[in-house]
Amino acid sequence: MRQQYILKPGDLAAFRRSLQARERSRATVEKYLREAEAFLQALDPGRAVTKEQVLAWKESLAQRYAVSTVNGKLAALNSLFAFLGWQDCQTAPLRRQRELFRDQRRELTRGEYLRLVEAALALGKERLALLLETICATGIRVSELPFITVEAVAQGEATVKCKGKTRTIFIPAVLCKKLRRYTQRKGIQTGPVFVTRTGKALNRSNVWREMKALCARANVPPSKVFPHSLRHLFARCFYAIDKDISKLADILGHSNINTTRIYIISTGAEHRQKMERMQLIL
Repeated sequence: MRQQYILKPGDLAAFRRSLQARERSRATVEKYLREAEAFLQALDPGRAVTKEQVLAWKESLAQRYAVSTVNGKLAALNSLFAFLGWQDCQTAPLRRQRELFRDQRRELTRGEYLRLVEAALALGKERLALLLETICATGIRVSELPFITVEAVAQGEATVKCKGKTRTIFIPAVLCKKLRRYTQRKGIQTGPVFVTRTGKALNRSNVWREMKALCARANVPPSKVFPHSLRHLFARCFYAIDKDISKLADILGHSNINTTRIYIISTGAEHRQKMERMQLIL
């Protein structure tokens, strides 16, 4: 008789606790729960989960989303199934050829980044301007901003703990000087530099919303303005100088160097220029 896979009350709560016990980031925990709930809501209440349903869900996602987005959703679902012991329901990710060129419509340029910082300053948003510079100059994730503390600025480096790993992030001297002046003026004597008016650390949604508000004034397409775009810009600028992808992977906190490769792929325009310089046509 075929085994019945039916979600029981409390299973999702237990799944959340399991993710937290494995020290997954809060953003990852919320994403996995959100994707699992989206799949389960598409089923009839109390109905058993089957591999056929999972494959149908996978197919419907493939028709609506990019490959990377679909695979992110499937990873969340597979994690739930692994926790529940439903290995028969797990499914393979969509296969795709590695991207050769980055999409210029979504990649923030150095000039656009500078215009965003200038727009923030023109609007009197010093905290936002410093936040943009901090992410772009260090390559940290927006979720790692709380590790940029008064103490870290004094030392010129921050110890970042994320996804079960610990790494050291150097803070450039010029940035340290600006951050010290800012914290002194704001009376921030200890803990995170970037906080709300009530003293709480800024979260991803706060930062995303403030960045988007700069787009019109800075004349930068909203499709390019995300906290992670600053991290990508850091990676490209660092690699252009150092050409050491292994070191860059360590700095970014990547376990898989293939993830780092995504950050440094060139544009089609750059590729065309290199082909022209080859001068292989008579």
